[in-house]
Amino acid sequence: MASGSQELEGFVREALLRGQSKEATAQALSAAGWSAEQTRGALDAYADVGFVLPVPKPRASLSAREAFAYLVMFTTLYFVAYNLGSLLFDLINVAWPDAADNGYEFWRKSLDDSLRWSVSALVIAFPVFAFVAHRVARDVARHPIKRLSPVRRWLTYLTLFIAATVLIGDMTALVYNLLGGELSLRFVLKVLVVATIAGSVFGYYLWDLRREENQA
Repeated sequence: MASGSQELEGFVREALLRGQSKEATAQALSAAGWSAEQTRGALDAYADVGFVLPVPKPRASLSAREAFAYLVMFTTLYFVAYNLGSLLFDLINVAWPDAADNGYEFWRKSLDDSLRWSVSALVIAFPVFAFVAHRVARDVARHPIKRLSPVRRWLTYLTLFIAATVLIGDMTALVYNLLGGELSLRFVLKVLVVATIAGSVFGYYLWDLRREENQA
């Protein structure tokens, strides 16, 4: 695979050096069996400027600082999402307690501990997430090439995968309980909490990826 990629890049550079247009080069590669995506990736490495030699576009590089920022941002995002869901679950349990729960004192202490932990986690993690996300967004606005950071893209797609998996599991649980006739207001509210949090994360990062593609 690496050898094929090098051959493609070498051919594109040689064709452009010999004065061939990008369109003609793309047609030749398509006729040879290269996919449109492979061809576009190789051709997009060069800028459309008038010069005697092919002018390469700047490529995204990754520093340890950027990797650290993205890891902190996405880790705190997961942490905030989980604890926000836990907090809302606990509030639902307080508003609609389960009549089948025995040992009220033990249940209440456990619930209080859970509420305290969720609030503490959000008080610490959310400002960190907001601060790092703001710094990353400002850095990307100044240097748009950083949108192509491999760590950013991998973590974004990982986040989309996790959010999609949670949404699928959430809807599956809803349908399962619906078919079993075991729906309750408390259960439906918890399903809506999970769907709202996971759906918001999925929708935002999917929109962000599409915006990058449109700006490319």
